[in-house]
Amino acid sequence: MQTTIKIALSTTKMLRYLVFAAVLALGQMAHVPMTSGHDWGNNIKGHFVFPATELIDGWELIIRFSSPMVRIQEMDDKIGKVVKKSDDGLLWIISNRPEYGIALPGTQLDIVFQGQFAGDTAPTAVAELINFAKDGQTVPTVVPSTGTKYNYDELLEKSILFYEAQRSGKLPPTNRIPWRGDSALNDHGQSGEDLTGGWYDAGDHIKFGLPMSSTVTLLAWSMLRFKDAYEHAGQLEYAYDCIRWPLEWMLKCHTAPEELYVQVGDGGPDHAYWGRPEDMTFARPSYKVDATKPGSDVAGEYAAAMAASYLVFKDKDPDFAAKLLTHAKQLNDFANKYHGRYSDSVTAAAAFYRSDAYEDELSWAGAWLYKVTNETKYLTQAEQFYVGGAAWGQSWDEKIASATILLYELTGKDVYLQDIETTFTEWMPGGTVPYTPKGLAFRLQWGALRYASNMAFMALIAAEDGIHSDAYRAWAMSQIHYALGDTGRSFVVGFGVNPPTHPHHRAASCPSMPAPCSHADLKNVGPSPHTLYGALVGGPGGTDDYKDNRENYVNNEVACDYNSGFQGASSALESLSLRGLLPASSP
Repeated sequence: MQTTIKIALSTTKMLRYLVFAAVLALGQMAHVPMTSGHDWGNNIKGHFVFPATELIDGWELIIRFSSPMVRIQEMDDKIGKVVKKSDDGLLWIISNRPEYGIALPGTQLDIVFQGQFAGDTAPTAVAELINFAKDGQTVPTVVPSTGTKYNYDELLEKSILFYEAQRSGKLPPTNRIPWRGDSALNDHGQSGEDLTGGWYDAGDHIKFGLPMSSTVTLLAWSMLRFKDAYEHAGQLEYAYDCIRWPLEWMLKCHTAPEELYVQVGDGGPDHAYWGRPEDMTFARPSYKVDATKPGSDVAGEYAAAMAASYLVFKDKDPDFAAKLLTHAKQLNDFANKYHGRYSDSVTAAAAFYRSDAYEDELSWAGAWLYKVTNETKYLTQAEQFYVGGAAWGQSWDEKIASATILLYELTGKDVYLQDIETTFTEWMPGGTVPYTPKGLAFRLQWGALRYASNMAFMALIAAEDGIHSDAYRAWAMSQIHYALGDTGRSFVVGFGVNPPTHPHHRAASCPSMPAPCSHADLKNVGPSPHTLYGALVGGPGGTDDYKDNRENYVNNEVACDYNSGFQGASSALESLSLRGLLPASSP
């Protein structure tokens, strides 16, 4: 039984300690006695040895002395520092320094200190270690999808949790990610506009408007076409909240009819920093497009996302939907009035999300606004800027495949049907897109699963429109099932067999607050202390090669746009299962 020692903490300190202990109870390790090396005069040197039976990533040591300590001096190798002590000198709290917070399972953590005690007799002491790798996060159990190889309901739940882990700004009381807190609360525009909120883009802390809005458009489309899947998974309300979070930020970014903020944060200092978003102190500049520096592509994508989301919210929240539609029309007008690629205007974005063209976004935006309003001018726009032929691949930058499918739905014209067929002839086996030996359509090394998943989603929507339904569904399922485990491993964090445990993601790699975080956590060979549930990693190389390495951002980074088509395809497969239309097996 633990012995209670009466200590004279102030009320504030006592409350802090009790709350701290309660929150991190799961992270407490066994009490160990102090081993005294020697004492001389009123000085003592001792240490505590903790066997690491699990990953230790960030720690605080709570030491209870039998008699008062006057001070604890510099620790050996500077591995820790005093953060709090009781007024009577009986209780001391020491935390690790950033580079000394990690101990792998099977090793031991030996914490040595030197200090001065009161009185004539050296004290004894016991200590317990709080392990900040424990975050207490639990994930509800969803009802398994009946008769399916993989649980698509679970995928929807966990993908939405990933987006919640990407949230920036003031988090709501309903926050389900215990290792995330309020962050970037001073994000503002060049004239002081409030730009808090939105999603962090990937494993870093920049907010990029083009991939964020592109993500929203695809997620909204999945909710419109496969609402039954979200309902069956019990995730519909979470899905509404999921896309509303970035939409609220996008509305803030539209500060005038012809002014739109498209980025917050600069890649240089952001990528040089390995730590939590909650701890950022460096400058976060904002960037916008306007009449003098146009961005038809990004303004068009914001318009498409808001128009699609209008349809999602028009019955759920008519006032919010009406606001989205008003802004979508203004942004579309702005995009058409001043033509130009946003990355030519915002050079800070060019190294990360350089736009190839803006015509596809103008076609995409026009198609969505025509679907919403039935006004001919928007269809004229969509067809005027339509880019024909085979699509290279659906992405944050290219909307040719999605615009083609939506225009076919709206018009039924053969030209669009032929382009859809041409696209998938190129993408399916025997076409020009290469395949890995185990069957992944391998468009590009960087984020290979993202392109395959996005095109799987496109195929599943085309199949809903009656286009080669059996073949497209079977092919799409093969691509999604590759990511879920058909090769013997999952590429989705926290899902399936042998999933990634070292995603390139700063916040997930950091121990729980208030433990420090640094590049030592990037290089930590142990798994991330927090499970970034639902995140799709970039994926394998062209020979199915893959190494679960946090420093490998090409194959192991995660991003909001990576999960967009993947979540959409998962919802489509679940909907097919509910309707009895799921293919029997992958080809």
